[in-house]
Amino acid sequence: MAPASLGAVIREHRRNHHLTQSELAGLAGTGVRFISELERGKPGTEIGKIMDVLAVLGLRLQVVEVAP
Repeated sequence: MAPASLGAVIREHRRNHHLTQSELAGLAGTGVRFISELERGKPGTEIGKIMDVLAVLGLRLQVVEVAP
């Protein structure tokens, strides 16, 4: 999944949970800037923080092998 696609999913679920970026940041233990950059698909974001955000939203990351 591309960073922009992951960001879009996170933004959609945040909105579905009626959370602001600030509220999500507080629940996930991150900063608002991190949430903003994550939702915009900024590459190079910390995977640990991403996992914290996904957990707050009731989501999980799954790695699936694709055929070449």
